[in-house]
Amino acid sequence: MTKAPIGLQELRRRIYRKAKAEAAWRFWGLYVHVCKLETLREAYRLAQQNDGAPGVDGVTFEAIETEGLEAWLQRLREELIAHHYRPTRLRRVAIPKRSGSKELRVLSIPTIRDRVVQGALKLILEPIFEADFQSGSYGYRPKRSAHQAVARVSEAITQGRTRVLDFDLRSYFDNIRHHLLFEKVAKRVNDSEVMQLLKLLVKATGAKGLSQGGVLSPLLSNLYLNEVDRMLERAREVTRQGPYTYVEYARFADDLVILVDAYARHDWLLEATDRRLRKELAKLQIDINEEKSRFVDLAKGEGFGFLGFEFRRVRSLKGKWRANYSPKLKQRTALLRRLKDIFRGFDSQPIGRVVQLINPVLRGWVNYFAIGNSSRCFSYVKCWVEKKVRRHLLRARSCKGFGWKRWSRRWLYDELGLFNNYQVHRQSSLSKALPAR
Repeated sequence: MTKAPIGLQELRRRIYRKAKAEAAWRFWGLYVHVCKLETLREAYRLAQQNDGAPGVDGVTFEAIETEGLEAWLQRLREELIAHHYRPTRLRRVAIPKRSGSKELRVLSIPTIRDRVVQGALKLILEPIFEADFQSGSYGYRPKRSAHQAVARVSEAITQGRTRVLDFDLRSYFDNIRHHLLFEKVAKRVNDSEVMQLLKLLVKATGAKGLSQGGVLSPLLSNLYLNEVDRMLERAREVTRQGPYTYVEYARFADDLVILVDAYARHDWLLEATDRRLRKELAKLQIDINEEKSRFVDLAKGEGFGFLGFEFRRVRSLKGKWRANYSPKLKQRTALLRRLKDIFRGFDSQPIGRVVQLINPVLRGWVNYFAIGNSSRCFSYVKCWVEKKVRRHLLRARSCKGFGWKRWSRRWLYDELGLFNNYQVHRQSSLSKALPAR
């Protein structure tokens, strides 16, 4: 879980143990812990660590600390204790879903004040619901990552689960029904003050949906789909033969894939799982995007996308079947488009400035995809970046070409400091790191 001060950390640990030991226990007396200065101080620290743009009030972290952080937190605490706190209107910002994409994602940015309150509430509620979450859920959870979800899917393919149900949930965050969400929270929380505060924060987003940008949204979005995860966990256990199961799944927020064993006698599992999943989603009033959802048979050479990777099944050099997952073409295209915008926007700037800007972008992208079969893609990106840097150098001198003889490759990396760590990391260590449940 989130690392917190000793007192708060011990409280969260105790809440988690109680929730894990008694699945039907409803927690009370939580509001007093939300209002503690220690909790608010930690929520502020986490909000500052995540940075982010200011909300509609324009207040920044620097302005708060100039005014006096402790006094600011004390006033916020008094508002919460007196029940005078009301969330501020959210600032809406539309950004492309992918670089260069025409599709827009609307982010709802809370003020720092609201982020701190949401963070304090999350610090107290998170250990309760973490105890209930399932093993196949990876999105926005402590000590879990997209890499672990990728490892789970890869292992399932290697073990012969080659029939894949790839689901796309239509506008998931925008269509979460508040009354259903509050019912799920109330099954574990018997505290009217906490429920009232939660309703104020959630309803600030509108009649339905959760804000993409809110501190509480990741936790609540996972809770909303927890019954779907439970259904899939039951499907795994029903089909279990010793350590092996004929059904596997992985979910990261609203990205969901279900993998079913290849044997013909398990055809019924495909239909049963698909039917049960649709039934569970219908209860939650979540629509499936049929155009983007599909059935894939890896044994026929087909592939599917998950968390930016394109998955296929191939034979290893030893003749054994294994998963092959490399960056999707649109991910590479989005990266190059973003880098191209930097090169164009800073065309008149010294190359050192350009390198400072593109290095963090390359480092983040490569570190994410380094767990896959990405060597060929990395080679392409590395060559593309080298050419762009060379063209930038020669354009500054009003020359054409790439300057192959003028600047060696070693000079680009040693002298300019251009990012050069395109090493691929094996996935085996990640598979062993998967947390047991």
